[in-house]
Amino acid sequence: MGSRYGGLKQIDPVGPSGETVLDYAVFDAQRAGFTRVVFVIRRDFEALFREKIGARYAGKMEVDYVFQALDALPAGFTLPASREKPWGTGHAVWCARDALRGNFAVINADDFYGADSFRQLAKFLAAPPDPAPAMPLRQYAMVGFRLANTLSEHGAVSRGVCTGDGGRGLRSIVEQTNILPAEVGPGRKFSGDEIVSMNCWGFTPALFPQLDGLFQEFLAARAGEAKAEFFLPAAVSTLIDRGEATVRVLPTESAWFGVTYREDKPRVQAAIADLVAAKKYPAQLWT
Repeated sequence: MGSRYGGLKQIDPVGPSGETVLDYAVFDAQRAGFTRVVFVIRRDFEALFREKIGARYAGKMEVDYVFQALDALPAGFTLPASREKPWGTGHAVWCARDALRGNFAVINADDFYGADSFRQLAKFLAAPPDPAPAMPLRQYAMVGFRLANTLSEHGAVSRGVCTGDGGRGLRSIVEQTNILPAEVGPGRKFSGDEIVSMNCWGFTPALFPQLDGLFQEFLAARAGEAKAEFFLPAAVSTLIDRGEATVRVLPTESAWFGVTYREDKPRVQAAIADLVAAKKYPAQLWT
């Protein structure tokens, strides 16, 4: 909905030929080897989204749509009368369970992750590590970014702050809300070197029964809280804590930037203009 941005930021142009941040994500995914994109949207945005976004990829990517409805819940659960806010990123992925047939990546539609992030995910998903006997097909991946490189000059952000296992594995993710730039730097609450989750993931279909169980646990405990969200990073962290999944942190040289607030837009436009000038992207993505 883009409440902090003040509109549907996924369709707001930022590129030299009217491209959106999402256009660059799909472009990078396609050249990394992905062939299909599934958009998780609200049903009342469908016509606008198909016209402004989905139509651009006709003949280039297979495109499907999934609707994240408030009343899309596991059997036995009903929508609380007080609920108006979407259930969160974990619910969004859960809603796409019937549309995904194989290994898949998950991203936010309003974040710029860079070409290397998609190359790393594509490489992992093409050949996930051999499963351990007691944990078949439960190896996932996450592209991590430095916290200092994910802030907004114009307000607070929420980030999943990660801890590692001493190697390339992920140990836990803790959702930190209302992080301000003034809190990040030497001697402050955050150093800025923390690895954070920006919802750039690689999963296998083994995630879905796990996610379904965790979502049911969330609803049983917190469905009555009007603003409680089922965060995907928190769900993954729970799976790690329970020994039900491992997550490899993928190294990337990609720069991240996003449009949390409308005031972020000029900085994003300038960053993309620099990438186009450096020949990292064509001046017009989709011809």
